[in-house]
Amino acid sequence: MADVYEQGRGQRTQRLRIFAWACAGALMLLPLVAMQFTDEVKWDGADFAFFGALLAGVGGTYELLARKTRSAAYRAAVGVALAGTFLLVWLNAAVGIIGSEDNDANLMFGGVLAVGVIGAILARFHPAGMARDLFAMALAQVVVALIALIGGAGAGAPNWPGGLLVLTGFFAALWLASALLFRRAAREQKPTNAAA
Repeated sequence: MADVYEQGRGQRTQRLRIFAWACAGALMLLPLVAMQFTDEVKWDGADFAFFGALLAGVGGTYELLARKTRSAAYRAAVGVALAGTFLLVWLNAAVGIIGSEDNDANLMFGGVLAVGVIGAILARFHPAGMARDLFAMALAQVVVALIALIGGAGAGAPNWPGGLLVLTGFFAALWLASALLFRRAAREQKPTNAAA
């Protein structure tokens, strides 16, 4: 009976993987389709290469980390963290969060991602350590916004400082949601370790 359950679960997982990669492919086509209907979207080969590399990096990282565990909370936490990473990089490259995409102050968000990468390595991707790492990323996100506000880095932009505040809240909420999911995965793991 357990073999039938595992086989069914494996087939569902395979279908989800195929669906996720198909969605990534569809995302790659969106700008190409948009370019046929509007002059607002003007991508060249470098733009498509960057977008494709970003999608492949996020998707590949999810595949590697999701295989580490069967915990749905851990997988969801990884998914939320990687979605936030994807959006942060893409927004910064496309339009910028602090002022425009040409504003060097946007490079500070690389520090938020560095906190995430270094923290994940130090935590060895264990859920309790990952929870602390994502809490640190939320704090780093807020610190970057405070530095930009105090320094007036995006002053003069049409949506300043409202856009920065909204996006800071959005990304901090993503990091916190991921941290809480990692914390939940760590709690699920404790009874198993105690029994061993």
